[in-house]
Amino acid sequence: MKRLILTRHAKSAWDDPLTPDHERPLNERGRAAAADLGQWLASRGYLPEKVLCSDAVRTRQTWAGIAPALSGNAVLELKPALYQAGVDVMLAVLKHAKSDVVLMIGHNPGIAEFAEKLVAKAPLNLEFARYPTGATLVVDFAVDAWDQVELGKGITVDFVIPREMVV
Repeated sequence: MKRLILTRHAKSAWDDPLTPDHERPLNERGRAAAADLGQWLASRGYLPEKVLCSDAVRTRQTWAGIAPALSGNAVLELKPALYQAGVDVMLAVLKHAKSDVVLMIGHNPGIAEFAEKLVAKAPLNLEFARYPTGATLVVDFAVDAWDQVELGKGITVDFVIPREMVV
């Protein structure tokens, strides 16, 4: 069994229109949501061993907000290919993972489409299709290795968005 925790970065700042997209940081609400998400993951025992993270500032800051609430054993691996990645790239990156529980942090629109295509049955939450900032899907795969993962075969375990979190 393999478990994927699929997280869209938390809310980013738009204060400076001259900041390149890749360099946009989280805003205050985003930093708070990332910390809450870490608490939510920890409270449910969703503890990643490996973190595959886009190298954009907002995704790295999302992980920095999540990490303190977790056991501290997760290994961060920055993946430039995940910046604005589509389904094919995200799946290819995932298929090279080695740990049993992987957290992937990325961007819309790719992450929403990836989430939708991964699961056999989507969560009932109306926000799933939109996959707003901070949205997190927990999905299990009945496989021995990540390279065996197929689209449409994931088993939805949990889904949350920041404003619905109870930590």
